Amino acid sequence: MTTSIKIRKADKADSAAIAANLLLAMEDIVYQFIGQNDSNKAIDFLLHFVQEENNQYSYQNCFVVEDDGKIIAAVNIYDGSQLNQLRNPIASYINSHFKTEFNPEDETQSGEFYIDSLGVNPNQQGKGIGAKLLQFVIDHYVHQNHQTIGLLVDEENPMAKKLYLRLGFKSVGQKTLVGKQMEHLQIRPE
Repeated sequence: MTTSIKIRKADKADSAAIAANLLLAMEDIVYQFIGQNDSNKAIDFLLHFVQEENNQYSYQNCFVVEDDGKIIAAVNIYDGSQLNQLRNPIASYINSHFKTEFNPEDETQSGEFYIDSLGVNPNQQGKGIGAKLLQFVIDHYVHQNHQTIGLLVDEENPMAKKLYLRLGFKSVGQKTLVGKQMEHLQIRPE
């Protein structure tokens, strides 16, 4: 990692890179949403929403990590109280374009800003970029704005859980997302 790394609020021009990075974290879920295991359709689906406004995956709800002008990681985070409003355009699109049943469980709720997805470019993984991005989000939401952050971690991903716990997240229960058992973690202001 060079010294030129910068974390910033995303803008619309970042959409393709955001979609590629977020897909790393949520590929299986997108496949379930669109009803097919097609990586091209999955990236097109995500890109459609990342470049639009007022939806769950919009660039408006993202921060990016930039290294030498290239986006190497992205995180998608939004106010949990807005989940249904942000999800409605996605549900409509899936129902009209893919004809699949779209009725996922609520992964977040009022009272937390929810980290929906975080993805780091595969050739940049293992360098602490994900941890640095998480720490940035924690500083911004928890320490500066006194908000609670929540996320779900797959029980089959102990390394991610270990990182979240090291950064101060605590388990607050279990949730199911697209049929998969997940642990709900939160970090709250002191």
